[in-house]
Amino acid sequence: MTLTSTIRNANALSGLLLVLFLVAHLGGLISALGASASFEAYASGLHHTPWLKPLELGLALTSLLHISLSLQKAFRNRQAGNTADLISRRGEPLAAWASRSKTIAGVITLGFIGLHLQQLRFPRPVDGHEREALVHVLQQPFSLVVYCLGALAIGLHLVHGAEAAHRSLGWLDPANKSSIRFGGRMLAALVSGGFLLISLGLALDVGA
Repeated sequence: MTLTSTIRNANALSGLLLVLFLVAHLGGLISALGASASFEAYASGLHHTPWLKPLELGLALTSLLHISLSLQKAFRNRQAGNTADLISRRGEPLAAWASRSKTIAGVITLGFIGLHLQQLRFPRPVDGHEREALVHVLQQPFSLVVYCLGALAIGLHLVHGAEAAHRSLGWLDPANKSSIRFGGRMLAALVSGGFLLISLGLALDVGA
């Protein structure tokens, strides 16, 4: 296996792990809109589990690895003058747009994550006030805009990443290409739309 193949495979696997985290995180947030007591119990239980810190460390390392490998991949493609990916997507404007904009989507996502951690993780709200803190943050216009842009950027990145990951791992072929593309777009819409709706719902204090 060549170094380029190793980078592509590791990048794809780290991306898939991050997608699993996003889905799990979204699932945990849903109850904040209509079941405040359940959400507070979930948040308190999560933050008092002994495996949370190792999980957060693993997530941080996976994120750093994914960013580093993405940059290496982009640098190697630029050195090689690789434009085949964009040319092959001329009939797929959404896929081409997602591919071209993956850098700006990544920058927006990093900015959102930094703000999110600063506001709600370091330090985290006291037990029983997690939802209240979320509402307070999202009722600030600047924060709401950043959170909504972050949700949209994550969705755009998933449109590109779902197909790219399957291609890098050798799981993409003409027979399943359409299914993988459709599944990736559905996943992107659900994750992005879910975070967007939750952000807007909490800003309006729905389910208080």
